Amino acid sequence: MNPTQPNNPLHGLTLETIVTRLVEHYGWGGLYEKIRINCFDNDPSIKSSLKFLRKTPWARDKVEALYIATFKD
Repeated sequence: MNPTQPNNPLHGLTLETIVTRLVEHYGWGGLYEKIRINCFDNDPSIKSSLKFLRKTPWARDKVEALYIATFKD
């Protein structure tokens, strides 16, 4: 049922994978410097970040854009 998305660089990636890779690359402090979201600064965890990002489209858009800028050529 899922059509192929050849122009979507995030196709096949979960939000958890995106956040985890960004944290591995930048660390929580570095991620907070790139995107000023409190869930990256105040007692950060993957679980709390995912909960916030799933409810907040503008924040998710910023995280996805950073992932593309960081890992996609």
